[in-house]
This record gives sequence, structure tokens and C-alpha cells, in this order.
Amino acid sequence: MHLPRIQVSANRRFLVTEAGEPFFWLGDTAWELFHRLTLAEAEHYLEVRRQQGFNIIQAVALAELDGLHTPNANGHVPLCGDDPTRPNEFYFRHVDAVIRLAAQKGIYIGLLPTWGDKVHSGLWGTGPVIFTAENARVYGRFLGQRYRNDSNIVWILGGDRPAEGYEEVWGALAEGIAEGLGFKPFCTYHPRGGSSSSAWLHEADWLDMNMMQSGHCLVDAPNWEMIRADYERTPVKPVLDGEPNYEHHPIDPYLRPWKPEYGRFTDYDVRKQAYRAVFAGACGHTYGSHSIWQMYARNREPVTFASPTWEEAVYGPGAQQMIHLKRLMLSRPYLSRIPAQDMLPDLPRLPLEVDVEDRVNPVRAAHAVATRDSAGRYAFVYFPLPNQTLRVDLSALNGAAHAAWYDPRTGHAYPIGDSFSGLATFTSPLGGPDWVLTLDTGQ
Repeated sequence: MHLPRIQVSANRRFLVTEAGEPFFWLGDTAWELFHRLTLAEAEHYLEVRRQQGFNIIQAVALAELDGLHTPNANGHVPLCGDDPTRPNEFYFRHVDAVIRLAAQKGIYIGLLPTWGDKVHSGLWGTGPVIFTAENARVYGRFLGQRYRNDSNIVWILGGDRPAEGYEEVWGALAEGIAEGLGFKPFCTYHPRGGSSSSAWLHEADWLDMNMMQSGHCLVDAPNWEMIRADYERTPVKPVLDGEPNYEHHPIDPYLRPWKPEYGRFTDYDVRKQAYRAVFAGACGHTYGSHSIWQMYARNREPVTFASPTWEEAVYGPGAQQMIHLKRLMLSRPYLSRIPAQDMLPDLPRLPLEVDVEDRVNPVRAAHAVATRDSAGRYAFVYFPLPNQTLRVDLSALNGAAHAAWYDPRTGHAYPIGDSFSGLATFTSPLGGPDWVLTLDTGQ
């Protein structure tokens, strides 16, 4: 099935299809999809995600969990002799099948050619380092030629690594992909936790969108400030959080190794990061589950206390609720949306840098984020807490607003009035815990 290719919008803030239709990136991190699942298992996973409204799956060809030496579900390794210029045809036939199965379901694949440990040692991952600029170009050309006709691929280089010192290798890989395809594709870069691709690659010609990873350590990690920082950069490029806190992931509030006795991130934690990032200016959002990225099953060793199995985790409440974010954002004029934190005059701008010992912070927990239409037709405000009172400046709207509370758990809206203007005060409902205030002028 041919899906329209994804590209950057004319105003450089969003993603659209080649037909100009808005594309709200609603992703999932299924890093081990090609490496650990059979085709039947992949079909089940993709079908569930299709029903849940996801439209892009981030997965790695040369996977993180000993992806070079531990065979895939069919018994094949990806390369002959760990040589990127000698790909194993049988391994890549399975990758082909999964990519085309996704296309049949209307899903795009955010394809990482390799995890970063095959380029950059010294951090984590089993590696080994196998890439140089020379063989990266050859491998990229192989991938480009192989997937020239697969329009449901967007390219993600990196893989949990800084690019500093390795820009030549990543650039050669990007150039090889373009050579194999015969055209320049949409391409971004997945960085290490707490950073953005913009730190090293913002002005790279091949980088079309900045991707950040707010990570899995902080509760209420200020990803909205990271998004804002990239949103304000020039040249203008879209930005999104490609790896926020994972549902089911152990929390590390006291600088100790991730252990489940300190709790796990919940659907509430997932929602907070998603709505705050998007309202701050992101062109979409990637959800993640600690069990899904590693495709944890009971016959495998869990990475950092993974639980439950991927078959259970795929139905996690956070995953099922993400569709309501996508539907809300596409329910109003989309390509004219801008960040609007000035609508919340009583909230301070929080520092981008966070004290590593300050893992749980009530100011971050209460931080609301606003967005609006540049023409003043609507605005949204995310209230992260129940019974939270905020003054909202409606002067940028083009008339009196109809207000409602939108429930991010169910997608239901509850009207609260029709004539709000000026500086108005709103208090979120006691239930929840979080809510979105929607404001529409009808003009």
C-alpha cells in the first residue's frame, strides 16, 4: 500500500503529507520490533497500535539488545561478519515484511538504520562499534535502494547517543540513504536522554526535524522547556519529544539505579509529558512503554525490571489515551497553532537545566502550558492538577470564548460557559487528575 510521504510544512513548524494534509506524529518506541518479534507477533502489535490511533512506529534495523549477534525470531543476524557492507538478505526480508505490513495498516515506520552503540562506544550497549564514514555510506545506500518504493518510512539516525565527534559518520549515513533513494528523504536524529539533536546537528542540511529525549529519570521533566528552546532556534525546524518517560518504567527519584520499589511511571505521567510538549510547540509526540521498547516476554531476561510482558503492556491505559491528544490537535485549524504561554501571566518560566538531585518538584508538577491559534480562533490550556486555579489572559482571542473541560482520559468535553473574555479565572474539576481547558470563539 502506498502512503503519502511525510515532509515539513511550509511554515517549517509542522509535518504534512506530500498532499499538504496535516500529519500529527503519534509515535511509539518499539525499538526491538524487527529483532525480537515474529511476523505474526508484529502483525498483532501493529494492529493494536492502529486501533489505538498511532501512526508511526520507531524501530531499529541493527537493534540495541545485542542486535548484531543474537538472531531475530527467524534465526537470522543482520550482517555477515559484523560488516555493514555485507547485509544478510534473510534478516532484511523480515524487516521488509514488517515495514510493508505497517503500510497496509496506514502506519509509518520511523526507521533507525542502527542503534548508536554500533557507532559510539563508551556509554552503554553491547555494540560492537562497526561503523566508519566509509562503510556507513555504503550501508545507507543499501537501505535507500532497498526501500526506495516504501513511502511509509521516515529516517531516524542516532540511537540514544550524542552526535559530537561522530558527525561525519552520521552525515555519511544520511548521504548514503539519499543516494540509494535517489532523493533527499525526511530525516531526524534520536539523541541520548536529556538532550536534543539540536545540540550538535541543528544546522545540518540532512536534519529536517529536531528530536529530543526527555528521558526516564525525572518526574515532570521539563520537556516543555526543551521544546521551547528548540522552537526558538533558527533556522526554524519542527521539534518533538521522541522518547519521554515510559509507561511501566521504574522511577529513579533518588539517584539510585532504576528499581520498581520507587514506583513506575503511570498513564498520568505519560499524559503530562505529552500535552505539555505538544502545547509548547511540538509537531507531535512519541509515547513509550518500558515493556514494549524491549518487547519483553517471560522467556527473556528483563531490562531494568521490565513488567508486564509486551503482550499485556500494549493495552496500557497511557497508550489507549494518546488518541485523544491527536484528535484534539486535529479538531481545530492545525497549521496555524502557536505556543501561548503568555496566556498564563502568573506562571514563571522554569529553568531548562534541572538540579539532578531535584527529581520530584511540586512547581514542575503544577506547571500548566497553553497553546492557541495564531488567528485567535481557539486556545487550549493544560491543567496538570485537579482543583487547580489559574488566571488565563484571553486578549489574544478574536472574541468571547466558549469554554469546556476536555478529559484527556476519555476525549469527552464538558461545556462550562459561552462568554469568557479578558482576564478570566478557571479552576479545574476535582476529578481527573488532569484536564484541558478548551476555548473557542466560533470565528
